[in-house]
Amino acid sequence: MSYNCVVLIKQVPDTKRITGQAMNEDGTVNRAALPAIFNPEDLNALEMAIQIKDKFGGKVTVVTMGLPAAGRVLRESLFRGADDGVLVTDRRAAASDTLATSYILSCAVKKFNPDIVLCGRQAIDGDTAQVGPQCAEKLGMGQVTCVEELIDLKGKSVTARRATGHGWQEVRCKLPALLTVVDTANEPRVSGGKRLMKYKNARTPAEVAVETKAANAGADETTLKKLTEEACNKLKAKGLLIKQWDLDMIEADLKWCGRDGSPTKVHRIQSVVLTAKESKSVDPGEDGIRSMIRELIVDKTIA
Repeated sequence: MSYNCVVLIKQVPDTKRITGQAMNEDGTVNRAALPAIFNPEDLNALEMAIQIKDKFGGKVTVVTMGLPAAGRVLRESLFRGADDGVLVTDRRAAASDTLATSYILSCAVKKFNPDIVLCGRQAIDGDTAQVGPQCAEKLGMGQVTCVEELIDLKGKSVTARRATGHGWQEVRCKLPALLTVVDTANEPRVSGGKRLMKYKNARTPAEVAVETKAANAGADETTLKKLTEEACNKLKAKGLLIKQWDLDMIEADLKWCGRDGSPTKVHRIQSVVLTAKESKSVDPGEDGIRSMIRELIVDKTIA
């Protein structure tokens, strides 16, 4: 039996490079101040989906919600083995919290009638781990969180091992189901050379519009629109036009999207700076290190 897998992915700011301009005054992330990367655990979810396709057959579709620039992670997914991608982008979805985001993504996922939905346990720009479980609830699916291994996949059921922090738990769930995947589940494959060459020119309509405008500086809006449509049609004929949907296309109720559908409010933002009150030099030799360890044990810093 083959399986139709949908993987929810996200382009996130690289939180390892946090600066003083990383947050806006309203509590939202200033994404322009940080480089964008593929959310790490979403790569593990993508790898698990591709492994399912490799073993059982079927299709892997990646879905992301974000700015037009998020087309980059869709392209990277195609390089790694995904079959299709969809960008959900709409100004009316701006400032969506996890509740609104999960609603929008669930509306998109319903279009595919998947057997298995996979996503990373959490995104590094929020660390809430809420979107996956909330999507499962809205889709009416069973869910297994923190999956680190697929033990068995047969017919209409999946058995998975989930990490519990200090151990593991074996869970069996009926399909369709949603799985959130942890970073210890697998080692994501690198981009395939042949697939990279095949999909390197794949673009979303929004990306085509930006590139067309840059290549035709001074052209009027009518001309730019015509040139963009022509470029999109050429890509579509080659199978290189990445799908792009707005909220109307996924039939989303606007009252559940964006700020209107986001009950989460940021009360206060506080910068925490850790500074050392005192420092001590330690001789790099064996005696110096032995003395340092002894002091740490006496102070009960380590036991």
